[in-house]
Amino acid sequence: MVVPVEPTFTDAELHQRLVYGDESALGEVYAAYGGLVRRVAVRVTRSPAAAEDVAQEVFAQLWSRPYAFDARRGTLRTWLSMLAHRRAVDWVRAEARHRKDARADDAALHAIPDAAPGPDETVVDRERSLLLHTALAELPQPQREVVHLAYFAGRTYRQAAVELGIPEGTAKTRLRAALRRLAETLADPPDPALERGA
Repeated sequence: MVVPVEPTFTDAELHQRLVYGDESALGEVYAAYGGLVRRVAVRVTRSPAAAEDVAQEVFAQLWSRPYAFDARRGTLRTWLSMLAHRRAVDWVRAEARHRKDARADDAALHAIPDAAPGPDETVVDRERSLLLHTALAELPQPQREVVHLAYFAGRTYRQAAVELGIPEGTAKTRLRAALRRLAETLADPPDPALERGA
């Protein structure tokens, strides 16, 4: 059990030393009242970690603004307790706002429609993919090679020409012809009912 250190100074003396920037005065105050400040903060926040943060803020404020304490209006013990209580309440309110914002963010995320395709879209995508593969398979081999390199292997038509060992103009012509043919095939796909003779 930590026994609090009894202060060996009057509040007025301490105040004067703090105003003049006497660091040892802050050390004496912390030794005397640090435990009290943390206990007040723990009662409000119910968090030892938060209480430590509150205590740091309280003593930082005392050090940076010692003139905020007025020894004629009350004791330093009372003033530090009140300041700790206020800071702890602020912490609790900030945490509540943070939790509320987090819940709102979660609710907003759940409200966003699922980006995954639905069953209908999956069927349509599958049909498109099948049509594309069928159309690619019907291309002449030289055109199919250029399309594969340009669109599936990420090459430019110049790189495709080098890999295939053909002139750039030839690669460009094959690619254009292949794309024209694919566009025609995919723009007007055959009706399965007509193919079955229905």
